[in-house]
Amino acid sequence: MSFAGVELGGTKCVLTLANGPDDVRAREVIATTSPDETLGQIEAVLGGWKAKDSIDALGIATFGPIDVEEASATYGHVLSTPKAGWTNTDVARRLQKAVGAPMSFDTDVNGAALAEMRWGSGRRFADFAYITVGTGVGVGLIVAGKPTRGFGHCELGHIRVPPFPGDDWPGSCPYHGDCVEGLASGSALRERFGEDLETLGADDPVWNGVAWTLSQLCQAIVCAAAPQRIALGGGVIERQPHLIERIEADLIKSLNGFIRLPGEGSYIRAPELGSEAGPLGAIALAMQARP
Repeated sequence: MSFAGVELGGTKCVLTLANGPDDVRAREVIATTSPDETLGQIEAVLGGWKAKDSIDALGIATFGPIDVEEASATYGHVLSTPKAGWTNTDVARRLQKAVGAPMSFDTDVNGAALAEMRWGSGRRFADFAYITVGTGVGVGLIVAGKPTRGFGHCELGHIRVPPFPGDDWPGSCPYHGDCVEGLASGSALRERFGEDLETLGADDPVWNGVAWTLSQLCQAIVCAAAPQRIALGGGVIERQPHLIERIEADLIKSLNGFIRLPGEGSYIRAPELGSEAGPLGAIALAMQARP
């Protein structure tokens, strides 16, 4: 038995053939360019794997927003996205046709959350949140073992939160200005400060506002869904790991005793899978697609 996973990102796509983190059989990385070029290369890789070994299911974890409503005429499509040329692209049905196996389709952050729940920091939990802070801010929110659903998937990285006291910067999100992504993502920080963020020390005042903003995102998640744990990763956090402790401290202060966190002092943690959470997220989705 083997599972194929496609993690489709804004700059690169990671394809994995595996049965889990300890049984990765093949991996390919291709650049994300135009839809036809990228999907064509993905189809070629998947076809090559299928010719050598059976693929029991396919998982696709992609940047969004995406249509996750199976009854929708545009199910499996990328919706309105700033990624040039990708709006209204059919990803899921095209790739499933190439494999000819059951398929599961979701956001990259929901996939990463499911991988952490299966193999990492979310083990034993049915309610879990995974936040990634990199070029953007994404949240994978799992409630009762499943990603949240309504008319679409959650986009908590785009909620507006109270500003850091004394800060009136309007933010950089082209849709919402001062939403969490517009204030605390790597792209927002580079636009605002014009510096290589890796050169900023842990004591730089820049991080005070970042920690505050992300703690307010965590408060919204806690109040709305009460996950048993939050994993916090992505490039910004990986390069500034001191933020995790500061964000939890700000969260506790902001909750002000109204809600007591389980495992206080270790409620917010780094993802145990690290950079593998994304690629393995697509495998976790494929495992859910088994007939």
